Amino acid sequence: MPDGSQTPTLPAFRATPRAQREIASIARRENRPGAGLRLSVEAGGCSGMQYRFELADAPEAEDTVIAAGEDGAPVFIDPVSLEFLGGAELDWTDALIGAHFAVRNPQAVSGCGCGVSFSVG
Repeated sequence: MPDGSQTPTLPAFRATPRAQREIASIARRENRPGAGLRLSVEAGGCSGMQYRFELADAPEAEDTVIAAGEDGAPVFIDPVSLEFLGGAELDWTDALIGAHFAVRNPQAVSGCGCGVSFSVG
């Protein structure tokens, strides 16, 4: 029987227009202009969980698809990874230390310096 308590609902995952434009640019350079980015969360890394990024020509049957914005490409996320990405945002960062995809994840309670590895509470 329910006890009346509710689990807080996180906002949906989102990808910034800058990230989606960079995905499209990478796909064009790889001669895969219709590809999107598969973002997944896997066990590993120095903090316990890590993000994995790879081009995918199409989503898998169970994937959530973050639709492509103007001049951008879609993001595909499997259901298990999506549980770790609720409320998160994918962005493209271009700084003196290098350019890379960055995930701002409100569920991450700690992370490592590389920005790819994290742990949840």
